Amino acid sequence: MESSQHTYAVIMAGGVGTRFWPMSRSARPKQFLDILGTGRSLIRMTYDRLNQRIPAERILVVTQERYRAQVSEHLPDLPTENVLCEPFMRNTAPCIAYANHWVAAKAGAHAAEAALVVAPADHLILDEAGFLETMDLALNQTRSTQQLVTLGIRPSRPDTGYGYIQFEEAEQGINERIRRVRTFTEKPSLKIAEEFIDSGDFYWNSGIFIWSLANITAAFEAHLPDMQALFTERAEAFATPNEGQAIAEIYGDCENISIDYGIMEKAPNVSVVLSDFGWSDLGTWASLYEKLGHDEAANGTANVDLQAIESAGNVIVADGASKKLVAIRGLEGFIVVDTEDALLICPKSEEQWVKSLVTALKVERGEPLV
Repeated sequence: MESSQHTYAVIMAGGVGTRFWPMSRSARPKQFLDILGTGRSLIRMTYDRLNQRIPAERILVVTQERYRAQVSEHLPDLPTENVLCEPFMRNTAPCIAYANHWVAAKAGAHAAEAALVVAPADHLILDEAGFLETMDLALNQTRSTQQLVTLGIRPSRPDTGYGYIQFEEAEQGINERIRRVRTFTEKPSLKIAEEFIDSGDFYWNSGIFIWSLANITAAFEAHLPDMQALFTERAEAFATPNEGQAIAEIYGDCENISIDYGIMEKAPNVSVVLSDFGWSDLGTWASLYEKLGHDEAANGTANVDLQAIESAGNVIVADGASKKLVAIRGLEGFIVVDTEDALLICPKSEEQWVKSLVTALKVERGEPLV
């Protein structure tokens, strides 16, 4: 059942996903990969999930100009005018401001009734029914209050790679899953993450947002007024042939800032819906490991025919049209990723090195290797 005739979905698909090298490249980043070998890319899975509630004409994708063709290839039923292209990356706040103004122009007289579900293109959600039920709950909250809503994920471990949301006690007369946000903390140390988990009042920050167009517009006016003014001054260009030129001018003057830092950490009217629907941001190979099928020695694989001897706890992934035979011996706790032109072998415990490796390769080798 559709959430509302005035609900829009915004899929953010402009990232590069450097921690998923060598499968993720700047020319074909993570959101366009079928990492799990399901036959669908991550952006397609995100689109299909949202499309169960929201029709294609009200789903928009914000991406980089260089990825326009790939978005259309992966989402052929999405109207071409719904692919909004940034001239260059400026973080999530400008991306969302762009979507807000496009929706305002598209909705016209119904803009006051519009609500938006904002989601990254490259996250994994295993329990889609649970996600949709949570989305509906959040939409009801945004339509009946002035709250900006984010989805918090029940933490399974003290992970230092995620942001954390601290929430208040349940309020009388309100669904106990909906809590006022007390604080946001970005990627804490292991010790602090352990304290968060022990306290019981911290959830992971999913980066999925749900709000009414009116409320998020008011938040931009209050907390990012200069950015809001840049878009408002050119509002007549949105959803017209002049949009591209206007966006190029706006982004040239736009601050590079995330929606978390720019608005969510400052706004007094932020709520979190406590959630548990099999979510992962798939930020690293180790986070993918948890979602893969495992053999009796806890080796996680995708698109490989694994022959493992005296090897345990590895993540082994190959790229290609058919499964590749991979044989390993004496390997424990490693990442092995094989593509046509690159091979990565790295301990899981040192996977953050992959990002610095990509930075070095970009200087030394350039594209297409990165």
